[in-house]
Amino acid sequence: MSGSGFTTCLWFDGQAEEAAHHYISIFKNSELGRISRYTEAGPGPAGSVVTVEFVANGQKFIALNGGPQFTFNEAISFQIDCDDQDEVDFYWNKLTEGGGEPGPCGWLKDKYGVSWQVVPVRLVEMVVDPDPQKAARATAAMLKMGKLDIAALEKAYAGE
Repeated sequence: MSGSGFTTCLWFDGQAEEAAHHYISIFKNSELGRISRYTEAGPGPAGSVVTVEFVANGQKFIALNGGPQFTFNEAISFQIDCDDQDEVDFYWNKLTEGGGEPGPCGWLKDKYGVSWQVVPVRLVEMVVDPDPQKAARATAAMLKMGKLDIAALEKAYAGE
């Protein structure tokens, strides 16, 4: 195996290039890479996009225009670790705009159906606290939320 790590392939139905541009517009440390196009050999129309290589937040992806046979579901998601509420709000808003769907417990689907978890780093610290009561209160509060609210999680964690 080469030392260059993994590349995640995302299957789209005609929106590969649009999706790649969307993701690199949201995440820092992102760039567009090579775009490959169908030739006369097909199976798609000659000149149309087959794949788009891109990097989002330092992670390598290939967006593939594979057709309507497969769609995204929650079995695979990308977790965004956020340092503060401003980051939570930014990613939540950017990924739900234009047809995305908010979900429970910090989960959402973007306009392409890709699932994301927008998670404050502080929440992870709270739910693994050695004090089971604090961890349980933080977990119970999280389970009632859509977009996660760090201040409300902190209050629940503290027993307020």
